[in-house]
Amino acid sequence: MKDLVLIFLVALAGALVVAVPGWLVLRMLRRRSITVHICVLLAVTVLAVLAGILGVAGGMFINEHDLHVLLIVVAISGAVSIGVGVWLGRRLAADAMWAAEARARERQMEANRRELVAWVSHDLRTPLAGLRAMAEALEDGVVGDPETVADYHRRIRVETDRMASLVEDLFELSRINAGALRLSLASVSLSDLVSDAVASAAPVAAARGVHLVAAETGWPTVQGSEPELSRVVANLLRNAIRHTPADGTVTLTGGRDGAGGWLAVTDECGGIPEADLPRVFDVAFRGAAARTPVSSADEDGAGAGGAGGGLGLAIVRGLVEAHRGEVGVSNVGGGCRFVVHLPLPA
Repeated sequence: MKDLVLIFLVALAGALVVAVPGWLVLRMLRRRSITVHICVLLAVTVLAVLAGILGVAGGMFINEHDLHVLLIVVAISGAVSIGVGVWLGRRLAADAMWAAEARARERQMEANRRELVAWVSHDLRTPLAGLRAMAEALEDGVVGDPETVADYHRRIRVETDRMASLVEDLFELSRINAGALRLSLASVSLSDLVSDAVASAAPVAAARGVHLVAAETGWPTVQGSEPELSRVVANLLRNAIRHTPADGTVTLTGGRDGAGGWLAVTDECGGIPEADLPRVFDVAFRGAAARTPVSSADEDGAGAGGAGGGLGLAIVRGLVEAHRGEVGVSNVGGGCRFVVHLPLPA
């Protein structure tokens, strides 16, 4: 019994000799990575065992042969433990980083949702107030001359179209975010999509004095869903027309590269500040301060394609990514260039 007590005390003293400095080292490294903490902890554990064995061997409780065997076992166990600690630490660090990124994404999505609600509330409240005022004026007979009545009717139609467009954008964005978008993939000619989009946007461009120029050749055939890709082209074209000043030009080009087929829409908006470029496709981001301002008259002439709710480019990104493609924007010359990459047919 006396020997067992002595062995216990010697092993305890050896462990404390290593554990106390190890604890201080861990405190000094508290801002370092998880991997470093795990490796230091395992090293302290192995060294504490080693110190206890050497102390017991010094007290002549272990012969030389057994000591060599124990040292080999401890060395191998320590090496394996450190290796496992490095692997486990990296896994834990990666998981922790993923969790932190997930929390950051959730916070960003919540902030975007609140911002979207604020934008939509503002965009709906303003036209609704105008609609109510004009409807009450017509109902109470405040205005009676045919010209003013016709103007009120036109403005009611314009505001109604704008609100319908906003509601449609919200519905489309909710489908994308909820993963409820179902694509009917087929071979789609970008030439046909661009021709239809240019024909549809020509009246709006003419009303604003913007010239539309589309390349006649070079358009690839891509793999995608025609209705969704039509919306991508239309949104990009409307966005370019909206921010291009009178007598400006919007150019559409296309082609193929190593990433597949591509479509580019270049405007003359004056450029976007570099700090705002990563936010262009965010929900409710408009960047009005960096763009050519849109007057009320222009908005009325554009109808549903006027000021918009800041959802068009967010929908573009969602639809393009649903096609396993990519969309980006850069400043070129006196404007911006939006480029969409899409996969080619198998």
